[in-house]
Amino acid sequence: MRIARLICSLLLAVGSLAIPAQSRAQVAVGISVQFGPPALPVYEQPLCPGDGYIWTPGYWAWDREDEDYYWVPGTWVEAPEVGFLWTPGYWGWERGAFFFHEGYWGPHVGWYGGISYGFGYFGHGYEGGRWDHDRFYYNRSVTNVNITEVHNVYNTTIINRNETRVSYNGGDGGIRERPSREEESFSRERHIAPVSVQHRHTQEARGNRELRASVNQGRPPIAATQRPGSFRGSAVVPAREAGGRYEPPANRRGNNNAARPDNNPNRPPNPGGNANRPPFAHAKEITPHDRPAPPNTGNPKLDQKYGQQQDRLYSKQGQEHQKLQQKQEQDHQRLAQQNANEARRQQVEQRHQQQTQQMEQRHTQQQQRTQERQQPPRQNPPPKPPKEKP
Repeated sequence: MRIARLICSLLLAVGSLAIPAQSRAQVAVGISVQFGPPALPVYEQPLCPGDGYIWTPGYWAWDREDEDYYWVPGTWVEAPEVGFLWTPGYWGWERGAFFFHEGYWGPHVGWYGGISYGFGYFGHGYEGGRWDHDRFYYNRSVTNVNITEVHNVYNTTIINRNETRVSYNGGDGGIRERPSREEESFSRERHIAPVSVQHRHTQEARGNRELRASVNQGRPPIAATQRPGSFRGSAVVPAREAGGRYEPPANRRGNNNAARPDNNPNRPPNPGGNANRPPFAHAKEITPHDRPAPPNTGNPKLDQKYGQQQDRLYSKQGQEHQKLQQKQEQDHQRLAQQNANEARRQQVEQRHQQQTQQMEQRHTQQQQRTQERQQPPRQNPPPKPPKEKP
């Protein structure tokens, strides 16, 4: 059963790598949940680390395995292209459930559910800054920028009339707004899926138990970070308070979390599929395969032979897994020593993701072939007795 599930997920992950980000942006796939996420916590924005970084606000994501929301901290991310802005993801109520629509990069900020994430994202558009040719200028009135280091700034007062902490659109108690025609047109532009550092940031959040809503009661101890994936140190900002009273669901196990396709062309795209469950990016994220059950063909000698084959394959795959993990960790250390720029880091992360998925697909196929070869031979049915002559 594990192998069958793994093959399905690998085929989806490898297939998504073969499709350009622009094409993937035309398909929306969401996770449906029967109860909405908690309110948005109250927190301060960490200092912008430098030119070209754009704020990506924090949000509640969903973990299928634990059936719990977890907080993905807001963080500063370098734009993947000059002129591109970030459209945050959002939860929306439709077809009797809450669906998540993943954020994306594009030349304009599209529809993000009317959610007021703050720091320039007040429900429509972005007031935190703007591009001027090849430089991004920051609005000091809504973004935390050190003007002694970042000089491309301006100051425009923004009156935010949307001060709700509600984190979803539609449904009971949700935001009651719809996209404008302009925002709908922005959703059909060329988009780029969340970059590798954003996927890693989400994965780090998912693995941190303190960020689960059932643990922090809607007040995450890590509400925002200065850089993606940096969950420790002085640049980590805790939430001052929860955005509202946390009310856990009465029946957490009764939710329908199946991924469903979305054929609504007016909805902002969900490039790259499900943000809550990004593809494996590193070998260290994969747990070792379960050791296969001992062969039982009824032939002791054959069972011994097959058992030795299983042991050799299990040992070989474990060595390959460990070798790739060590190599990837060495790459990370080398990047840190060289103080590599974001473009170089993203290039390495993309290579790591491809290496990891190819290894896992190869190991799964090897185990499947081994099990198929070790199936007991089929018994020929006994011959039918001859028909009696009348």
